[in-house]
Amino acid sequence: MKILTFTGKTPSEALKKAKMEIGDEGMLIETKEIRKKALGREALYEIVIGIENDMIQNTYQNSMKPLSKQKPLRQESKDVLFDISNAAQQIAKISTVTNDPLAEYMSPAVVQQVAPVAEKEPKELKEIKVEINKLTDKVKIIQNMFWDEKSPAIDSPIPSEFAEIYRLASQSGMNTDHLDELMKITLEHMPFKMRENSTTVKRYFQTILRKMVAIKQEPTLAIGSKKVIMLVGPTGVGKTTSIAKLAARYSFLLQKKYKVGLVVLDTYRIGAVEQLMQFARMMKLGIETVVDPPEFTSALEALRYCDYILIDTMGSSPYDKGKIEKIYECLSTNKTEYNVEVALVMPSSIKYEDLKSTYDNFSSLGVDSLMFTKLDETRGFGNIFSLAYETKKPISYFSVGQEVPEDLVCASSDFLVDCLLNGFNRSKT
Repeated sequence: MKILTFTGKTPSEALKKAKMEIGDEGMLIETKEIRKKALGREALYEIVIGIENDMIQNTYQNSMKPLSKQKPLRQESKDVLFDISNAAQQIAKISTVTNDPLAEYMSPAVVQQVAPVAEKEPKELKEIKVEINKLTDKVKIIQNMFWDEKSPAIDSPIPSEFAEIYRLASQSGMNTDHLDELMKITLEHMPFKMRENSTTVKRYFQTILRKMVAIKQEPTLAIGSKKVIMLVGPTGVGKTTSIAKLAARYSFLLQKKYKVGLVVLDTYRIGAVEQLMQFARMMKLGIETVVDPPEFTSALEALRYCDYILIDTMGSSPYDKGKIEKIYECLSTNKTEYNVEVALVMPSSIKYEDLKSTYDNFSSLGVDSLMFTKLDETRGFGNIFSLAYETKKPISYFSVGQEVPEDLVCASSDFLVDCLLNGFNRSKT
C-alpha cells in the first residue's frame, strides 16, 4: 500500500484535492490539524490516504479524464443570521474536523473502511468534540434570543432562518407593511422542508420578490404603427438624459433602426431645450418645441413620419399643481389618433414615502409605467419594490449612470432582485 498526504484549509478542501488526484479508490486513514488558525494565518489540515499499489496506475490514468466528467463535490452553503452568525460559521468549519462530513464525499466502501479508524478516536479529540457542540448550542441560543427581540410583530411567528432575508429587505428601504405581508405569504406557502436551510429560504424569497414586480416589455413595433411616450416627473430626476438614451436606443441600438422624433415641453429651462437640440443634431432627429398646449397636436403632426415620438416635459415639484395641470392640458388637447403613454420617471435614491407621494401627485396624468434613474447612486432598492407592489404599475427601464446611451437597461425582475439582495453590480447590466 502506498501512503499519500494532502493538505488544505479545511478537511473538505484537502479531500477534494485527493479526489482530484486519486478518485474514490483510496482509504482515509487519518485527518488531523497540523496548523492552528491564528491572527492573519489560516488553519491547515492534513488527510492521510492509503491506496493499493495495483490500483495506482488505473487511478492516475482515470485522473487524466476531462474535469467535466468528474463527479463534482457537494458543498452546503450557509447564510449568516445577523452578524453574530459569523462566529457560528467559524465553529462549523472547526467542527468538520471531528464530525464525519468527509463521509458524504467518499464511496460507501471507503466509508466502511474508515469506520474502524473513527472508533479509535483519541480521548482528547472526543473532549474537543463535546466542547465544540456545547459552544455551537450556546451560539444558537444567542441567535434565537437576538431574533426574538428583532423579529416583526405579526400573527405568525417568523423562524430564525428567515432573520437574514428579513434584515436585508428591511434595510433596503422596503415598506414594513409590505415586508410583513410578504413574510406571511412566504410562511403560508413555503414547504416546511425548505425552511430548514437559509439558502433555500433565500431562494424561495427571491421567487416571491420576482412576482412582486410587474415588468413592461420593450415594444416591437408592427409595420405602420407608432409609439408616443411622454416622460414626466420631478425636477432633476434625469428626464432629459433619459429621453436622449431612449432616442439613441431606438435609433441605433435595436435590431431595427427606427425613426425617432422629439417634442420638448420644457421651455422653462433654456438649458434643457439646448441639450436636446444638440442631441437631435448629433443623431439627426426631428425635434419640435411646444410653448402652449394647443401647439401639442401640431408638434405630433409634424413628426408623423417617425416610428417613435418622445416627449420631454418640464420638471416640477410633485406639489406644483400648476405645472402638472399644464402637462395635463397638452394631453387633453391631443387631437391625433396616437395614444400617449405616460412614463413617470423617479430617482431610486429617495425613500418609499417620497416615491409614493410623487406618484400620487402625478397620477392625475394617467401614469402607464414607471422608470427609475440613479440606480448607481443608492444601496437600497426595497423602495422600488414597495412602490411597484402598491401601485401595480409596470417598470419599463432603469437608468444606471450618465453615459448616453449605454447606461439604460430594460427592466427585469431578476436584475432588481439581485440588486436588493446583493447590491448594484454594473457588470450585470
